[in-house]
Amino acid sequence: MDKVVGIQVEICRDGAVLPAYANPGDAGMDVYAAEDVVIRPGETVIIPTGIKLAIPEGYEIQVRPRSGLSLKTPLRLPNSPGTIDSGYRDELGVIMTNTSEQCKASDPEPLSIENKGNRKGTYKIKRGDRVAQLVLQTVPRISFQIVNSVKAIGEDRGGGFGSTGVR
Repeated sequence: MDKVVGIQVEICRDGAVLPAYANPGDAGMDVYAAEDVVIRPGETVIIPTGIKLAIPEGYEIQVRPRSGLSLKTPLRLPNSPGTIDSGYRDELGVIMTNTSEQCKASDPEPLSIENKGNRKGTYKIKRGDRVAQLVLQTVPRISFQIVNSVKAIGEDRGGGFGSTGVR
């Protein structure tokens, strides 16, 4: 059996939905919008989730994109993966950017995340929409040790940024 870590959660908005695993064995839990939010082209907003977490020391929760949302819409999580530290106690918010270009005044009503085809335009996230996923991770601590040179430690693969090419 996998290790289960208890996380205390406070519901801080009416109608908030607790994060949940969609399937057994999933690494990420879906997290839900707690209110309607409109995201215009080029805008970055915080989508409230209606929950506050008490994450145990030694752990973090990473906020990651949902692959279907990234594939089917121009909505992106710009700081992915986002980190929720064990000492954070405010409401969890998901930072989301609409990468669509500016629309004309004649553009239609806002799109929903159910629209397919990566359509550009204004999007309306509805309360209860799955907007991201949460992954619990352990966080080891780093202890730096000053040395004269790191060249003598291990093997230097050589090269620099991008040295292995793109293929």
